[in-house]
Amino acid sequence: MPFGMGFGELVLILVIVVVVFGATKLPQLGDGLGKAIKNFKRAVNSQNEIDVSPGSKDKKSELGDEAEASSKSSK
Repeated sequence: MPFGMGFGELVLILVIVVVVFGATKLPQLGDGLGKAIKNFKRAVNSQNEIDVSPGSKDKKSELGDEAEASSKSSK
């Protein structure tokens, strides 16, 4: 068993979780935990999405510049 816990300890932890959060919240907690783990793994395994090299622009600033230019030309 994980962390040297037996079956009895795992059941006790499950009972405490059900009492604290309620049976109706457990699916939401599981879903949120699963999404958090998935996002963490994706962030750890992905390459850096932001280019911080000198003289380069990231996508957000490029999009902001284009939107700003179009709003100025429409005035």
